[in-house]
Amino acid sequence: MFERSQVSVIAHRMGETKNPFMQVLVGPRQTGKSTMLKQALAHIELPYRFASADDTIFKSPEWLQNEWQQARGQALSTNTQVVLVVDEIQKIPHWPDVVKGLYDADRRNDVPVKPILSGSSSLLLHKGLDDSLMGRFELIRSPHWSFAECQEAFGYSLDDFLFHGGYPASSVFVGDEARWRRYMINSVVEPTISQDVLELEPVRKPTLMRDLFFLGATYSSQELSYNKMLGQLQEAGNTTTLSHYLTLLGQAHILTGLRKYHPKELERRSSSPRLAVYDTSLMTATLQLSKELLMTHPAERDHVVESAVGAYLLARADEEGFEVCWWREGSAEVDFVLTQGSKVSAIEVKGGHESRQSGMARFLSEYPQAKRIVVGGSSSGSCSVEAFLLGQIPLFW
Repeated sequence: MFERSQVSVIAHRMGETKNPFMQVLVGPRQTGKSTMLKQALAHIELPYRFASADDTIFKSPEWLQNEWQQARGQALSTNTQVVLVVDEIQKIPHWPDVVKGLYDADRRNDVPVKPILSGSSSLLLHKGLDDSLMGRFELIRSPHWSFAECQEAFGYSLDDFLFHGGYPASSVFVGDEARWRRYMINSVVEPTISQDVLELEPVRKPTLMRDLFFLGATYSSQELSYNKMLGQLQEAGNTTTLSHYLTLLGQAHILTGLRKYHPKELERRSSSPRLAVYDTSLMTATLQLSKELLMTHPAERDHVVESAVGAYLLARADEEGFEVCWWREGSAEVDFVLTQGSKVSAIEVKGGHESRQSGMARFLSEYPQAKRIVVGGSSSGSCSVEAFLLGQIPLFW
């Protein structure tokens, strides 16, 4: 079975006896977090206890306390470290306070229980880690699968990856587009919105949030002002509501709005968003267009390619600590601008259907320190889409 690179990281941290921090595996649903945890457990020689909130009918603090107590008993009886894995921890009511109490008690009493927690999306962070558990954990991220991973694990071509994206379970449906699309909508999109977002955050207009996702996925890689969004959404709302809902969808790692690049933070916040899916399958599944049409129609394919580049950058940004923006002045536009401290990179994605003026030269004249990256096309110094998505192109100087 294919193992992601995170498996070795998880296994190594499970075996650390002098590291007091609990480990937290976070990422979008259906990216293989539970599988990675089980694979990592197979690599260690320490005793362990695996508990999943999905496996119990009674999702209560008492259930979590009981599982933790069982691990304590193992540790005390064997006088060795015991790894306690709790999967889908966010489904347990009041889990942050419960975990804090149990973890702190173990530290005071020198009980060698090593907690490994997992949960869907970074909403988990906003619901407990940053408040109750500050200073007690390290993160391990599970992003959507990359082109390199899908190529190795499933034999995907570039077009396969552009259309079907990086959800590993959906790979079994690549030969049946209708079935694949149903899986994406029913097993990925709907549960993400209804469980990862609506159950964890107060949302007054859930129908509006769903409509916003489907609208945003359709317009991925394009600028769309909040006022234009309101004009295309049936349920009444306001720009503040849409901005908040887009933030929640971004925390669930399915759709976000990239801010326009400007050295001044206030200017970034006031800009219209450029919509971006975190995986191209979220776009292609909602467009209701066949793979053949999307991959052969130049304008449509360009949007998918730009979305794939954006998704790749968003996945790396979380782990490597840079921000993904975009830039436009008048008709001059740059698809992506990356900032990491004082480092700046400008990325232009070229396809077979160029309908707008490139803004690279103008951007570089204003920000001469920026690194120029051109993905696709035949201009001097450009790289192929395939090479870029395979991670062969350095993002910064």
